[in-house]
Amino acid sequence: MFVPLSLSEIVSFKTWMTQHNKHYSSEEYSYRLRTFIQNKRKVEEHNSGQHSYRMGLNQFSDMTFSEFKKLYLLREPQNCSATRGNHVLSMGPYPDFVDWRTKGNYVTPVKNQGGCGSCWTFSTTGCLESAIAIKTGKLLSLAEQQLVDCAGYDENGIVDAVARLNPVSIAFEVTDDFFQYEGGVYSNSNCDSTPDKVNHAVLAVGYGVQNGTKYWIVKNSWGPEWGLNGYFYIIRGKNMCGLAACPSYPIPLL
Repeated sequence: MFVPLSLSEIVSFKTWMTQHNKHYSSEEYSYRLRTFIQNKRKVEEHNSGQHSYRMGLNQFSDMTFSEFKKLYLLREPQNCSATRGNHVLSMGPYPDFVDWRTKGNYVTPVKNQGGCGSCWTFSTTGCLESAIAIKTGKLLSLAEQQLVDCAGYDENGIVDAVARLNPVSIAFEVTDDFFQYEGGVYSNSNCDSTPDKVNHAVLAVGYGVQNGTKYWIVKNSWGPEWGLNGYFYIIRGKNMCGLAACPSYPIPLL
């Protein structure tokens, strides 16, 4: 059923356009306005309930999720069920909190992959940048064409690698409530946990516990304006949205 737009919603859209330097043709304006309002209402409905994370308006709020997927997510699901790793778990114990951003100059600034569906290359180069910095003390910004190998298995292995070695590249399934994430610990009961459904690659730079909830600290590639200055938290220990399906990290031979 058609729901009329309020004046305040139209004002919000124009304010958002100015904030994000958006310009439309007269033909496109109406469509983007209504898409924005639909996203805004979804954000407000979500935030009025009891959830572990918040949603918010961002630079993608004039897009449908279908449009967003075509531009920013992997074209085909990254099925890595055949991946074999050589990571060997240590005996621990592991610290309760790890964040490589606070350990030193080991994580490069958040980048923006743009609309080319190249998240996997940004994830892997981010991982390699950190591994090299930890080993040599030099933080380099590498080209996204330089890919890496060496995979792990489950979240225990990811914890072990992040705690002892360096950040780890992971992948998961992005659904329509994630691209407007704003803060908190993300979880979703509707996403899949199988490796054939993951569609976005990111970088786990640490982990912690918030109000009894274990979470990963993850670097995204949608620019520093998105989420928590380009980062997000996601529930740890439940293979949320398949994040344990495709972990990998490099071992730089330097």
